[in-house]
Amino acid sequence: MSMMSMRRRKGMEVGSGGVGRILGGVFAAVWLGAAGTASALPLLSEVYYDAVGSDDGELFVEIAGRPGTSLEGWVVEGVNGANGAAGPTIVLSGAIGETGLFVVADQRSDGTTSILGADWLANFDFQNGPDSIVLRDGERVVDAVGYGVFGVGEFFAGEGTPAPDVAPGESLMRRFADVDTDDNASDWIVGTTPSPGMAELAIVPEPGTALLLGLGLAGLASAGGRRDRLERARVGRGA
Repeated sequence: MSMMSMRRRKGMEVGSGGVGRILGGVFAAVWLGAAGTASALPLLSEVYYDAVGSDDGELFVEIAGRPGTSLEGWVVEGVNGANGAAGPTIVLSGAIGETGLFVVADQRSDGTTSILGADWLANFDFQNGPDSIVLRDGERVVDAVGYGVFGVGEFFAGEGTPAPDVAPGESLMRRFADVDTDDNASDWIVGTTPSPGMAELAIVPEPGTALLLGLGLAGLASAGGRRDRLERARVGRGA
């Protein structure tokens, strides 16, 4: 899959690749026939479930999706690894903003949270692994991540194989917020610094756009080569 890493955060968007890297991605997409595409959204993109010290008001879940996507009535829910019991259950409201990220933050009893710029506040405390967190639209599970080492008879509600558990102060983040291979171990990594409202995205041009742009660039390169050959021929005749 052709990917360009991009940092996206609320109010700021900074590309990490130069022009050469961008063009390389375009041509790779053309050669691959745009076989690699971003996954269906929304997706869970980062979870922070074990703070250093008290968890109260420190935790968050981040969701990545297309700006404007309504999350009204959607649910983020924990699944206990020991017995499969559901909870905590967070019923969402609102829509994904222009950044493409929606941050759900834990709030204290006084209504405050340490997560700046959160889109939705709720009272929750997801457990350390082995456990799972699912994103549901009604009864339909849209995405899920299971983390930790699951023993025989324990309940894994994630996708594929489990992601690693994290140490206090670390978060579990999707390698690319908009890519889901249906295998948690492949898709998720440990983040040493939790980053609510910021995520790595895999940018894959749409097939039509990539093809047209690639062919256009190739045409320009070909035209440049023809001009060079004509110029050399003209100089040779003049000699």
